[in-house]
Amino acid sequence: MTNAMPANRWKRVVVKLSGEALMGEGRNGLDAPTLARIAGDLASAAATGVEIAVVVGGGNFFRGIQGADKGIERARADSIGMLATVMNGLALEQAIEAQGRQARALSAVPMPSLCESYSRRAALHHLAKGRVVICAGGTGNPFFTTDTGAALRAAELSADAVLKATQVDGVYTADPKRDPAARRYDVLTHDEAIARNLAVMDTAAFALARENGLPIVVFSIREEKAITAILMGAGRATYVAP
Repeated sequence: MTNAMPANRWKRVVVKLSGEALMGEGRNGLDAPTLARIAGDLASAAATGVEIAVVVGGGNFFRGIQGADKGIERARADSIGMLATVMNGLALEQAIEAQGRQARALSAVPMPSLCESYSRRAALHHLAKGRVVICAGGTGNPFFTTDTGAALRAAELSADAVLKATQVDGVYTADPKRDPAARRYDVLTHDEAIARNLAVMDTAAFALARENGLPIVVFSIREEKAITAILMGAGRATYVAP
């Protein structure tokens, strides 16, 4: 980790969690031990006093961009993907509360019989109460990824950083699973990440974070207490600076 990351000064962060992270070694759906482990990490992170919001993806059930392969138009497929994120959000809410920490799933797509609708005011209220806020439903609009949703929520909630949980311990010059010569970056700027087409997040997410001065920390969610370690300034990650 680099000294460029002021982790101990963060008061509020947004964690971007992919749906794939919740399926463990499975091919889809939810893996109960993995869900419990990540929920425990989020509960521990919140116990440090940092306010935690989570933007969760839905790729373990359905990704909108895959809809074209199934003959579904993109806008409709993205709507299905938004529903998948709500499924994950509800599961994560229950798993965090099973760890003894209050949580609230808020959906950008209103479905009041299942969970509270997302609003900035509601999210800030729950964060102030020490609850983990799970932002589901993406942005509520098609054609926007949950990466962009994470940057958007971080900006509107005045978060200090976006913590991007991935399957590898940072940003590399190439996929380290395919290229053993891939080099890991310790520090990058948003402009460098965009110019080098580093696909750990989409360009819109990087651009939105850059415009709002939001650092992005890319780390592996596979490690025990990975989120808590990042908040404490430990662990292994790439720091993408504004």
